[in-house]
Amino acid sequence: MKQFLYGLALFIFLVLPPVANLMESIMIIHMHMQMPMLIAAGFLMAKYFQHRFPSFFQKWNPDGVPGILLFLVVFGYWMIPRTMDEALTFQAMEWFKFISLTFLAGVPLRDSWKKLSKSFKYAIFMFFAILFVAMGWLYIAVPVQLCNNYLLVDQLTLGWGFLTMAICIIIYLIYITFTDQSEYESE
Repeated sequence: MKQFLYGLALFIFLVLPPVANLMESIMIIHMHMQMPMLIAAGFLMAKYFQHRFPSFFQKWNPDGVPGILLFLVVFGYWMIPRTMDEALTFQAMEWFKFISLTFLAGVPLRDSWKKLSKSFKYAIFMFFAILFVAMGWLYIAVPVQLCNNYLLVDQLTLGWGFLTMAICIIIYLIYITFTDQSEYESE
């Protein structure tokens, strides 16, 4: 129950208008801080929903694949520059961002992650590394503004942030490939 309260407190903090406006005023903070924190809030709240509705999660997400696909679809949707722009323009779209990232991405992520095989988890990390390289290249290489609410320099900063995240994921993948992970796993 404590995790649910922490997740709910984080969610409430992130939707407060001064906090939301501050985080959305800088493009890289909007994409690389606010959105992952909303997913983390849902991740923390998921345990309560798993205990409250165990048959729903067992029936709907028995092996973790449907939940992780829902997470990937929602996360991918919010990677589109137009949707991020609309979240700043339309209040309803902003609320959809808060709800979808928290409850349609964070909750299924927690329910699915332990159910997935190691090879599937590695494939997801590789997918994110490729996605982040592509998004970084897009935001850096395109000479025009992709989001009307941000300056071109914000777009370049976000592009370099995506490339940095991709490099970190690749380093992590190399690390787990060349180290014996059984030493670190508890039984």
